[in-house]
Amino acid sequence: MANILKRFGDIMSANINALLDKAEDPEKMIDKYIRDIEEDMRNVKAETAAVMAAETKAKRELTECQDEIAKMQRYAEKALTAGNEGDARRFLEKKGELTGKQAGLQQAYDLAAANAAKMREMHDKLEKDLEGLRAKRDSIRAKVAVAKTQEKLNKMGTSVSGAGEAMAAFDRMEAKADRMLDEANAMSELNSDTDSIDDLAAKYEGNEQTSSVDDELAALKAKMGL
Repeated sequence: MANILKRFGDIMSANINALLDKAEDPEKMIDKYIRDIEEDMRNVKAETAAVMAAETKAKRELTECQDEIAKMQRYAEKALTAGNEGDARRFLEKKGELTGKQAGLQQAYDLAAANAAKMREMHDKLEKDLEGLRAKRDSIRAKVAVAKTQEKLNKMGTSVSGAGEAMAAFDRMEAKADRMLDEANAMSELNSDTDSIDDLAAKYEGNEQTSSVDDELAALKAKMGL
């Protein structure tokens, strides 16, 4: 019983918080504590029942003795009424023996009743403490569930952040591609302008050649008098 009380004392004290803080899995740890306590409670119930049974037995024996004393008293009175003093004396002697026995039975019953009261009080307190621990377990389970959900959300947030960085990288790559395309188009446009100037120059060069031939033809005609 002392070990059981010590276990309850350790668990229901503030030390349980420090133990849970160090546990890798508080939910599993408190489940183990509760299983141990429930096993202890079965032992407490058995001991409480035994003590209560002892109280009941002591009460019954005391009552039976008291009934016998009362019976001897009645028999003694009846014997005297019938004029049998000798019988009355024997009844009174038996009553005296029973009265002496009654004192011991009364003492045994008082002790058994006190023990039973203490055991019932202890049982009720431990049962209440166990209910409190079960409630604490439910609270811990709820907190662990929230923590696990938060952990998942944190991991998802990290993934989303990574995706955002990837999108930013793609945006930079797209901007670079756009810049390269713009530069290529600009170069193409410049090349087109150069080609136009060359073509235009060739046009005028061709016109100069044609003009020179016309002049030469006119001079030849004049020389020939045509």
